[in-house]
Amino acid sequence: AMCLLQYLSIFWILHSALVVEGESPLSCIPRRTVPHHRDNGYLFREEGVSNYSTMLLREDLGLLVLGARGSIYALDLGNISHKKASVKWDVTDQQAKECENKGKDPQSHCKNYIRTLHTMEDGRMYVCGTNAFDPECDYMSYADGKLTLEKKAEDGKGKCPFDPFQRYASIMVGDDLYSATSMNFLGSEPVVIRNPAGIRTEFKASWLQDPNFVSMAQMPESDDSNEGDDDKVYLFFSETAVDYDFYTRLVVSRVARVCKGDMGGQRTLQKKWTSFLKAMVDCPVLEFQLPFIIQDTFLWCEPQQPWKSCLFFAVFTPQSMALPLSAVCVYSVSDMSKVFSEGKYKTPEPVKTSFVKWVMYSGDVPSPRPGACIDNAARKLGITQTLDLPDRTLQFIRDSPLMDQVILPKDGKPLLVWRGAAFTRIVVNQVQAADGEKYHVMFIGTEDGTMLKAVNYDGEMFIIEEVQLFQPPEPIKVLKFSNVTGHLYAGSEFGAVQIPPANCSRSLSCMDCVLARDPYCGWDKTTAKCTAVSDAQRELIQSVKQGDTSLCPHPAPVKPVNQSMEVGGNLKLHCSPPSNLAKIRWEHNTLPLSPSTRFLFLHDGLLIFNASFADAGRYRCLSVERSNTDNYTTTVAEYQVCRDSCAGSGQGKALLPEAQRGGPSVVGLQAVVGLLVVLLAALLAWNLWKGHLPVPWRCNDKSGAGQGANQALSQQGGHNSSVTQQQTENKPLVSGADNGRSNNNHTGGEVVFSAAQDENVSAKVDLPSMKYIDDESEI
Repeated sequence: AMCLLQYLSIFWILHSALVVEGESPLSCIPRRTVPHHRDNGYLFREEGVSNYSTMLLREDLGLLVLGARGSIYALDLGNISHKKASVKWDVTDQQAKECENKGKDPQSHCKNYIRTLHTMEDGRMYVCGTNAFDPECDYMSYADGKLTLEKKAEDGKGKCPFDPFQRYASIMVGDDLYSATSMNFLGSEPVVIRNPAGIRTEFKASWLQDPNFVSMAQMPESDDSNEGDDDKVYLFFSETAVDYDFYTRLVVSRVARVCKGDMGGQRTLQKKWTSFLKAMVDCPVLEFQLPFIIQDTFLWCEPQQPWKSCLFFAVFTPQSMALPLSAVCVYSVSDMSKVFSEGKYKTPEPVKTSFVKWVMYSGDVPSPRPGACIDNAARKLGITQTLDLPDRTLQFIRDSPLMDQVILPKDGKPLLVWRGAAFTRIVVNQVQAADGEKYHVMFIGTEDGTMLKAVNYDGEMFIIEEVQLFQPPEPIKVLKFSNVTGHLYAGSEFGAVQIPPANCSRSLSCMDCVLARDPYCGWDKTTAKCTAVSDAQRELIQSVKQGDTSLCPHPAPVKPVNQSMEVGGNLKLHCSPPSNLAKIRWEHNTLPLSPSTRFLFLHDGLLIFNASFADAGRYRCLSVERSNTDNYTTTVAEYQVCRDSCAGSGQGKALLPEAQRGGPSVVGLQAVVGLLVVLLAALLAWNLWKGHLPVPWRCNDKSGAGQGANQALSQQGGHNSSVTQQQTENKPLVSGADNGRSNNNHTGGEVVFSAAQDENVSAKVDLPSMKYIDDESEI
């Protein structure tokens, strides 16, 4: 049976790969790739401190409160490289020793990792840390430019994980802390608990089975409720499914919710949730697949709109990393609420083979409805609090907290499927474009320390860019968005960064600005710049849905660059595509050029081998990029290649050395050569006289030294030399300071591609092993 399951798994992976290959709209690539550079944003880190993975936005104080290993920082929200205050919270030597005695690593585990940061109603902050596998909490305040811990040392069990690398979730509602973590040192007692009341989940596999907690969110479902409903707290996590009968353990994604006013039961479920319900969340990427696993969520609610219009954006990754795919799915809160309030339950049923099978419950549902909050219908029955609920309702929810219906995303499919580094975090911001419509822009962190910026235009997913935030690459562990500054904040093991949601100056031409399809940016014809829509005083050229550049002014012609070549030499003409979606095409004297044994098309240019007289002439590098309206062609670079030399070229010499002209006279050269011959003959005679060299006629020399030397030389000469090709180095994109000369950041047809101004745009390529042989005797 296990072998059969392994074969099925291999078949599923191969089938999935083929399906994705055929579904190109689901496998997007970013239009622009932005390498790491200090100008991408502000960086904060301190030597000796790591794990910057907990953030709290204190927009009322103008602070980003950042939790790391053993330290808490108060950073300027406008520029996080400016530290306003900090406080150390290290473990004592005694705590570290006790942790080590329990078998934990003293360098990684037995430290204090800040894991909980929340704002309380009185303005103070509640902070918890792992504290060398003995979690502890405290209160913290910021005043007069100082961070101060009150040193009250509350027990952190159930509020903060023991293990610093274990996933957890928490949220502060009023002064009540809702947390999902583990209650014990081994991490074997998962719990969802509300403090200080202490209402928590049962220690039963049907409630939580090896969970991996992800996130929490509050929903104000009591607002304008006709039923007198209560507010809810939603929890997203993954767990081992108890309701699926497989040969191996199957992990599924879940969403659970509890009522804010839940006080537990009177006799049954004392100090336990009476409203804990959970349902499976599916993000169907491919057919016949194992469920993808949820990694993070972001709650988006439209301002001044009811809670039913709120959306949860979630990122998913596959159970098997053999399939390098990630996905984004979006769910309606009203759909989730309907499943919990009206859906069917699953219940365990014993079968003959002595195990329990979960099936849909088809019997009578007790009244009040199990898992429901106290509403007007319950109050009419005299039930005003959960302590008044009858035992039959409580026994049902204790045994059957699982809903039968699976929660599916809107439109039944993902918004985005990505082939590459696994997704880790997501935030969403809404921006109004020049066309007056509002679009949800998704910012997605990855395992490689990059951030994707993507928008869905009427069902078409478009990735605007991928920016490298951390170098060396580190997984993004936390991602926040500030409505005050309009900036993004990301944290990793290495440090924390702050970046703007858009850098319009990366586009230096109208065509590039429009084809970027960024709702944040548009082309200003007056200033001839790609400008932020929010800062524009005039109407901008923008086409986010279609990428229509027809309104752009005609670009100025590209000035040809003179380039010299030598017959028999190798020559490189530089040209990089302005975007990842563009394809490069070369023309020679207005005729299309095709790759051949002498013309090699590189990502950043054209390489000509063994140049001949016929290779001189005009070369044009054209970029062709497809949008929803047309194929747009622009000239990226143009070269005038001349034999021997071009006037004013200054660069682009042939690769083979040129014969020297105008040097010393022939008579002087002959005298120098004669002198060298005499010196060489004298040196040879002296070595023969001293015996340093073997005499040719000593054939019967028994030492064998000459044979050994000859044999070594023969072996050395017998090796074949391999032909190597040097790879050209890509320049990093510099935000606002790149002048459009690096990869994926060109201006289309409006910037002169000047080889004389850029030392990297040179026709010299050092290929010593690719020599032109003009004498057959050398072969």
